[in-house]
Amino acid sequence: MRLLAAFPDRVLSFDDGSLQTVRSDDVQCLDAGPFGVYCGTSDGVYRQSDTEDWTRVADVGDVTAVAVHESGVWAGTEPSAVYHAPGGETFTEREGLTDLPSSDDWAFPPRPSTHHVRWVEPTSERLYVAVEAGALVLSPDGGETWQDRVPSGPYDTHSMATHDDRPDLAYSAAGDGFYVTEDGGDSWRTVEAGLDRTYCWSVVCDPANPERVLVSAANGPRSAHDAGTASSAVFRKDGADADWKRCEDLPGPNGLLASVLATTGPGEAVAVTNRGLFETDDWGASWTGIDTEWPAALESERPRGLVAR
Repeated sequence: MRLLAAFPDRVLSFDDGSLQTVRSDDVQCLDAGPFGVYCGTSDGVYRQSDTEDWTRVADVGDVTAVAVHESGVWAGTEPSAVYHAPGGETFTEREGLTDLPSSDDWAFPPRPSTHHVRWVEPTSERLYVAVEAGALVLSPDGGETWQDRVPSGPYDTHSMATHDDRPDLAYSAAGDGFYVTEDGGDSWRTVEAGLDRTYCWSVVCDPANPERVLVSAANGPRSAHDAGTASSAVFRKDGADADWKRCEDLPGPNGLLASVLATTGPGEAVAVTNRGLFETDDWGASWTGIDTEWPAALESERPRGLVAR
């Protein structure tokens, strides 16, 4: 198994016990899929070749979200815009996003004069786009038209998870809580029993069971992103009617920044944290550290992305 983990100034590759830096500049997001490995930077979208070199494939400005899907590669930017490359190389803007009525209210608190696309979640039936902060919107036709946020939906989605077996089911890990839709985004509800912190960051669902979920969460932005006040944890949910349970085998919560999660197989997942890499084969009931020499500089950095190849 090869893992790629993104941090603000590098992309790390872990393969067969070896940890190495394969990119050494600004990185904001990371994803991989049918068209390869892609990362978003303040200088556009880059793709990694088989030789591990990186090539810029889209000069679309400040890229804050990237998603690789069978429908192509999607990129979100600041200011908020969505771009699509059906073959993974030629990106064109899917216009109309900021024409939505709610866009007048979108604002990113640290830079209130602007906002950005935090997450893009393409599925076979719809495209979800999360704007930080202010809306989770969707398109039923690949960005040709847009549907605005709904009153019951999250306002500050940081990541999403969907499952091919349940096309109308989606999860949102948001700053304003953990949200679930079972009707393709027409309505949402919070599911937080057992969570002792609800500033949610990264979410994945079990490839073998869409109702089993892992999420990372903190008490608020400072405990998620600030090393001096870090206090985060990872929680697991074993079914639709189950409560959340904290994963006790991971570091923290004190000193742990918001972790990023990825699945590696049925019941299996990995987590990248500021304290290292961890894996589980029983859906978070137990975790073990992945043995590697962890760079000391990363102990105060929040991870930006994680993919397993």
